[in-house]
Amino acid sequence: MSGAEVLDVGRDAIWLTLQLCAPVLIVGLVVGVGIGLIQALTQIQEATLVYAPKIVAIFISLLIFLPLMGALMSGFMRQIAARIAGM
Repeated sequence: MSGAEVLDVGRDAIWLTLQLCAPVLIVGLVVGVGIGLIQALTQIQEATLVYAPKIVAIFISLLIFLPLMGALMSGFMRQIAARIAGM
């Protein structure tokens, strides 16, 4: 395996990591901003109020996006296996 192929696999792995994390992180960001906005509008300054809705939203988003994540990881593994077989 040459250096260019190793860099290509590394780049693909980093891109896969971003694709796997992005949906859950975006859901957490949106819920956090939404709860923060509600707190600012109602002047409820409870620091622990953000955690419960964010945990529930992230759990639900993980359930929803789990098939996509599995398909992405399966495709990456097939690509790695094909590279190994092609050596």
